[in-house]
Amino acid sequence: MSQQLLKFIMDVLSKPAVLIALIAFIGLIVQKKPVSEIIKGTTKSFLGFIVIGAGAGILVGALEPFGKMFEAAFNVSGVVPNNEAIVAMALTNYGEATALIMFFGMIVNILIARFTHLKYIFLTGHHTLYMACMIGVILVVAKLQGFLLIAVGSLALGLIMTVFPALAQPTMRKITGDDKVAFAHFSTVGYVLSAWTAKLVGKGSKSTEDINFPKGLGFLRDSSVTISLTMSVLYILVAILSGQHYVETNLSDGLNFLVYAVIQAITFAAGVFIILSGVRLVLAEILPAFKGISTKIVPNARPALDCPVVYPYAPNAVIIGFFCSFLGGIVGMGVLALTSSVIILPGVVPHFFTGATAGVFGNANGGVRGATIGSFVNGLIITFLPVFLMPVLGDLGFANTTFSDADFAVSGIILGNIANKFGSIGISVAVVIFVLIPIIVKLFSSKKSVETTENM
Repeated sequence: MSQQLLKFIMDVLSKPAVLIALIAFIGLIVQKKPVSEIIKGTTKSFLGFIVIGAGAGILVGALEPFGKMFEAAFNVSGVVPNNEAIVAMALTNYGEATALIMFFGMIVNILIARFTHLKYIFLTGHHTLYMACMIGVILVVAKLQGFLLIAVGSLALGLIMTVFPALAQPTMRKITGDDKVAFAHFSTVGYVLSAWTAKLVGKGSKSTEDINFPKGLGFLRDSSVTISLTMSVLYILVAILSGQHYVETNLSDGLNFLVYAVIQAITFAAGVFIILSGVRLVLAEILPAFKGISTKIVPNARPALDCPVVYPYAPNAVIIGFFCSFLGGIVGMGVLALTSSVIILPGVVPHFFTGATAGVFGNANGGVRGATIGSFVNGLIITFLPVFLMPVLGDLGFANTTFSDADFAVSGIILGNIANKFGSIGISVAVVIFVLIPIIVKLFSSKKSVETTENM
């Protein structure tokens, strides 16, 4: 396969907006919709994810100076988990393997959804790319190459893309109120543990969206206002701690440090607002379009979408989750500083996206208390797990960054340790067995259903 074709495949499949538009296009064609509806549904699906991406870009841009001010304020240094950074480093040596594993892994995902009970189509393209890259690195370190590398990697990726949405779905039903949409973001372990923790500690706690504000503070019921004010306080505090000279010299280009802090805080809130608008637009288009795929190609399949899909259901939990996850990251950093040679710094971007999502998952099972404690647990998880992932990444394990989300660490630790103990043949056999399990379960359950019907 030529390099240009590989690049084209990666460009199409790794961009959520393009992937979602393609899925909407196929779904509408399968349903034999009029040309006007196909154009409208495809375009609005594309537009919705562009809006989400624009909001995420604004939000990340506002969080970056916050992270720098935090490091300057507390004079800390260490490993900063960042998916984009480590993937960019890895693709220079593992680009071809990553592209092929990603392409065939998505086909395996569809096949598993078609022939097992795990009816989830993973549509978060950039996370698929990141996971394909990590799997490729681990398998190359395990001495796999050629056809076996691509085959084992694709099977592993397809299974991972199916299993993690299945783990999240029970809580997704509570969040969304139905079973139409699934969840696709590779920090599911943190979200599921947040939901489980919330179930233990949140009994009787009211929802984050039912917080009763005094009459004079009624404006706080507007989530955009709440996020703006809360983030302003946080940004101003960190700006003061990092010092006026540092902010105005290194970040604000001479603008007063407090004015700069407030502008970044409100910019952050604007990013969240744009993301929520994009999610609503995508859901309005992708669910009807996906009906064609779920009825014709993969019966009863559910589209599994990126983490912002849950934000509109509990906007207050989003900001609570971010704060508490970041606090968990700070606590975890302190523990690592006392017990380990590797210090994982709390990356503001991963703590926002995973913490906010953990807050929504925690709120679904345990209200305010569940969102608070559940997202704090998430913060600890994404701090400690990367420490155990780094040894299985070969030379990449010595880089000053690593994968930031929980599922990368869990998947990498399992695959890496199997490869270390049993070698290339062992990891190949293990992956094949893992993939066969849901297929065998489906076959036995179908056979049992037939026997039951015949005996009636």
